[in-house]
Amino acid sequence: MKNFLLSAFFLFFSFNIMSQEAIWDSPDLKSPEINADNSVIFRLYAPNATDVKITGNWMEAEGWSPGTVDLTKDDKGIWIYESDPLNSDLYSYSFLVDGVRVNDPSNVFVVRDVNTLSNIFIIEGKLGDLYSVNDVPQGTVTYRWYFSKGNDKDRRITVYTPPNYEQSNKSYPVLYLLHGMGGDEEAWSSLGRAAQILDNLISRGDAEPMIVVMPNGNVAQQAAPGKSQEGLVQPSMSLPNTMDGKREKTFIDVIEFIEENYRVKQSASKRAIAGLSMGGFHSLHISRIYPKTFDYVGLFSAAVFPDESVDSEVYNNFEGALMQQMENGYELYYIAMGKEDFLYDQCVELRSIMDSIGMSYIYNESDGGHTWSNWRVYLSEFVPMLFK
Repeated sequence: MKNFLLSAFFLFFSFNIMSQEAIWDSPDLKSPEINADNSVIFRLYAPNATDVKITGNWMEAEGWSPGTVDLTKDDKGIWIYESDPLNSDLYSYSFLVDGVRVNDPSNVFVVRDVNTLSNIFIIEGKLGDLYSVNDVPQGTVTYRWYFSKGNDKDRRITVYTPPNYEQSNKSYPVLYLLHGMGGDEEAWSSLGRAAQILDNLISRGDAEPMIVVMPNGNVAQQAAPGKSQEGLVQPSMSLPNTMDGKREKTFIDVIEFIEENYRVKQSASKRAIAGLSMGGFHSLHISRIYPKTFDYVGLFSAAVFPDESVDSEVYNNFEGALMQQMENGYELYYIAMGKEDFLYDQCVELRSIMDSIGMSYIYNESDGGHTWSNWRVYLSEFVPMLFK
């Protein structure tokens, strides 16, 4: 018996040594390391690599992508780069090792944007604190399934309920928050930090407590990749029926599910709709074809006009529908766009049409382009203006 226990011990010990082998394969690195002046040190152990670069969303863009900077290799095989001091914000980055994009093995915090994974870190301060989990009452984020009659399928949706929703009997206003092309029902909660933004704004008294509904805008999908009956499919930007009118026609299914299953105030004055890029396109046209449904509309870096090949009555009588929306009355029409955004000219044309018919709106033109850095800011500026 003693020999058996001794053998079992050595077997267990040997197994744990093997399972923990990675601990001794590479040094224990801290990456990223945020310095007191908000400069950031990145480290990667890659002794056999010949070229290591870092790409991060704080770097000047090179075309559609952020630029790159070389790391320097020390005598221990560790590649190092120290950034300039960064403003308070949430940042994403990846390494390029001999031309291959890899994530930082020392940083477990990773987000997915369509089919790209990136590490993230937060610099504390104004925006960084807004995007962080702080010592304030927390709301609840749940994933629900609803049946879409218009699409004849069950579909997944993300719902944020404000702090104390479960303990109260109150009814709340609702914001429908829509993602961009290639995104899904997880985009705003993951990349957009919507729950953290709402929790912090509500706790400060800067925003009304509200329910935020984040649906999947790809009507060809049940849910985000890997979360549906399709299995572990590769995420894609090229999905059918994304901007051909079907999403707008079937959006009423989302509203009906929310109003049947949540304590929401069911009037236009207590409904808002907003979205980024493709989601801004959907918000624009949904609010047009349901002209008495939303008193608050937000377009973040929005596409405006359908492709010339699209033939749908949803996009007919564009100016006339805007005039009808204006005559029906609304509280807020918010438009935000980056100066370097590839959709900038469409925004200029939309504003020209609205100006010509006397349709009021608030316009925010920021630096930068088509980025989550902008969209998180737009959301944090839009939400405090709702339901006042």
